[in-house]
Amino acid sequence: MIERVIILDNIDPVVFYGVNNSNIQLIKNLFPKLRLAARGNVLKVIGDEKETAAFETKIKELEDYCSRYNQLTEEIIIDIIRGAAPVEVKQDHLIIYGVNGKPIVGRTPNQQKLVTAFGTNDLVFALGPAGSGKTYVAIALAVRALKNKEVKKIILSRPAVEAGEKLGFLPGDMKDKIDPYLQPLYDALQDMIPAAKLKEYMESNVIQIAPLAFMRGRTLSDAVIILDEAQNTTTHQIKMFLTRLGMNAKMIITGDMTQIDLPPTQTSGLIQAIRILKGIQGIGKVEFNKKDIVRHKLVQRIVEAYEKYDEKQKNERAEKKKEEKQE
Repeated sequence: MIERVIILDNIDPVVFYGVNNSNIQLIKNLFPKLRLAARGNVLKVIGDEKETAAFETKIKELEDYCSRYNQLTEEIIIDIIRGAAPVEVKQDHLIIYGVNGKPIVGRTPNQQKLVTAFGTNDLVFALGPAGSGKTYVAIALAVRALKNKEVKKIILSRPAVEAGEKLGFLPGDMKDKIDPYLQPLYDALQDMIPAAKLKEYMESNVIQIAPLAFMRGRTLSDAVIILDEAQNTTTHQIKMFLTRLGMNAKMIITGDMTQIDLPPTQTSGLIQAIRILKGIQGIGKVEFNKKDIVRHKLVQRIVEAYEKYDEKQKNERAEKKKEEKQE
């Protein structure tokens, strides 16, 4: 009789063990000759050497499946342990599987372009209107790179700029103060990484969420770095952020030129950066439009209405200037 200790590194034990440990109970039933104990991410098994070796092999196969699909059902457990590999259902334009096995895909041609641009460039600008999925896809690409061990960490940042209203002093420590600005990034992460695993990543700084002001002086290596809402950066801020890029790192900058919340006297750093960096090898740019909007159907109509209004205002100003010159 020997004892083997198996560490489950890449998965959330809550998902692997199942509701009320139903998956572990099933595994015990499928290996009746072995004594099994599970605690946290550690499995201990006692039994014959050959039986425990076969058990470890099957557990690693189950772990690989759970890591990839973020779910583990009784049917899958039975199939894998009995040697019948589950049939893989191919998903077009799949990025990763999110929580509960939800496939996260590039749903529009421009979302698919962002996936391609990320693979071929170390720095990508993703520009477009609200709801076009640019931030969501960017975070999915970062999570995929982390799961595939292409990078060691994910760093997410946004400028702490209110959308037209002054919130004043916020209570709490630094995390409490910046959380309201970073909530959209948390929302996306919660869709893609099981809660217990996400908490572990955040506590161990594998996933770091920080305001832009805390980036100065850092060199960001072995990471995917995402700057969201970059239209609200100043020219100095975005230059500082872009020059943080270290070895084996990739950066995605997202922004919407129509939603600049900076004071009227300040130039958006994103607009300037796009002009200055145009044509540089290794930098990609993907422009989303209203056809990429994947929120409620009304969002697309709202964006279109505002575009028409802005165009009308622009024409009226041009006409007024023309009349003033003629006078």
